[in-house]
Amino acid sequence: MNERIIVVDDEREIADLLEVYLKNEGFQVETFYQGEPALAAIRRNPPALALLDVMLPDLDGFSICKKIREDFYFPVIMLTAKVEDMDKITGLTLGADDYITKPFNPLEVIARVKTQLRRYTRYNHPDASSAGPDGGSANPAPSQNEIDIHGLVINKDTHTCTLYNDPVTLTPIEFSILWYLASNRGRVISSEELFEKVWGEKYLDNNNTVMAHIGRLREKLKEPARNPKFIRTVWGVGYKVE
Repeated sequence: MNERIIVVDDEREIADLLEVYLKNEGFQVETFYQGEPALAAIRRNPPALALLDVMLPDLDGFSICKKIREDFYFPVIMLTAKVEDMDKITGLTLGADDYITKPFNPLEVIARVKTQLRRYTRYNHPDASSAGPDGGSANPAPSQNEIDIHGLVINKDTHTCTLYNDPVTLTPIEFSILWYLASNRGRVISSEELFEKVWGEKYLDNNNTVMAHIGRLREKLKEPARNPKFIRTVWGVGYKVE
């Protein structure tokens, strides 16, 4: 496996426990108990994934996540003892990919880590099915792998998005959401369906994860709040791209 993971938590017992479980799964692990040294290590050598505690003595996890997203798009999972929806939404709108509330089962964390890494790998490398007979890259049909909606172009193979020829930087989760909505253009997609297709987990009532990510996507697409051009809300039903 060998992917390198950074764990940041000022509760040493939790951090050390996660390190043990992750190493047992074959991951390389760097553990930090403060935010500043962790951020410096990330900038020197970006990991495959970061587990960030929200409450840290020097630099909180939200600030670290925000700084990470200025330059990097590897998965970020937030760890926190807080359960308020607003805290969860804050983390997701800053670019976090997942959110786990303490106390947690370490095996659940391992499962979430593997899910995020699979998704990140899948959306950042060409699919094996697109390879030619000599192992090189084949030329996939644009209709299947690229969608153009009024100047918004999404390419599944290259995992790129442009708006009027200007690049739009998306995290793997954001790209997955946009691709699923765009590939179902004209159909209303419920929050439940979107969550289960993108996250691969059972949707729970009062889950604000989808709403938070849609909000962040709209910001990146420079969507007006009152009359969005690309991602429309169908109140009480879900979202659709027209």
